[in-house]
Amino acid sequence: MKIAEVISALESFAHPSLQESYDNAGLILGDPGWNCTGIICALDATEEVVKEAIEKKCNLIVAHHPIVFSGLKRINGRNYVERTIITSIKNDIAIYAIHTNLDNVLDGVSGMMADKLGLTNRIVLAPKPGALKKLCTFVPVEKAEAVRLAIFDAGGGHVGDYSECSFQVEGEGTFKAGEGTDPYVGNIGHRHKEKESRIEVILPAWLEDQVVAAVKSAHPYEEPAFDLVTVTNLNHRVGSGVIGELGEEMEEGSFLARLKAVFGTGLIRHTAFTGKKVRRVAMCGGAGSFLVSKALAAGADAYVTADMKYHEFFDANSRMLIADIGHYESEQFTITLLQELLAIKFPTFAVLKTTILTNPVRYA
Repeated sequence: MKIAEVISALESFAHPSLQESYDNAGLILGDPGWNCTGIICALDATEEVVKEAIEKKCNLIVAHHPIVFSGLKRINGRNYVERTIITSIKNDIAIYAIHTNLDNVLDGVSGMMADKLGLTNRIVLAPKPGALKKLCTFVPVEKAEAVRLAIFDAGGGHVGDYSECSFQVEGEGTFKAGEGTDPYVGNIGHRHKEKESRIEVILPAWLEDQVVAAVKSAHPYEEPAFDLVTVTNLNHRVGSGVIGELGEEMEEGSFLARLKAVFGTGLIRHTAFTGKKVRRVAMCGGAGSFLVSKALAAGADAYVTADMKYHEFFDANSRMLIADIGHYESEQFTITLLQELLAIKFPTFAVLKTTILTNPVRYA
């Protein structure tokens, strides 16, 4: 199996186009054409994780955090980033990062947090704009079903949890074939009228190229006519954070105790209790202070995240409990998410979870 096949599986789950502009997700080191000998899934690609990969004969590390986040002017081993790169290159270890694109899907990092806490009725807390497009094409009536099926097979026609969604209406199209053309119907130099079906579908923006290619491949016309536009509709499966509901409401103190048990932390920084019970919970893995206002607007009783600064706790305005459980603690289950995703895709292949604790934070 090639490393490119692993990358394809990862990117079909969390497409690179979903990463934030400041991010550096993707293949950081290595060649997609290499044969893959095994995969280590980790939160961080540190030098210790690289050495673990070497020991276990795995030449691909799939990490959440990019080991290279900003530009490097020298690589001489002066810090952990440079040492990791040197060790990886010397031992032909590829490193792939799936970062904010994995944060920006409903079943990604925050979704895994919600799984562990048992949240139901989940949607994305802050849907990402521009994630949907609408395709409209015009097809001879007798070929409409073939083109529609090709669009569905390419990933078009998904609306929420529904698939194979489309709209069709029949009308009359006209065209005149010019010299040198090979028209499917009609004669060169004469305007032709044809009964056509207008097919409309919604599709994820990142599937634009493959859906258009599918239309052109299945369409009988030499020059298929189609419109492709970005729509303002929101995809509630794509964006930052999640919000859902506990099975039953809890006292705030009991809720914090549950967080400690689930996420394995003995310390939670939090706002003063509001006196309300907790039922509706918003969550964001990693640094999530930018979503406090979204959690309040969505009616969250509690917001669970990490890396909150002192003044940002005031933003709860005594209306919501904010719980900072720690960066590593909030994202730790991402390792399992990646391992399970790849194990399902490649059931006979070695897909391992790192045994290295990469959390740089300790509590006294």
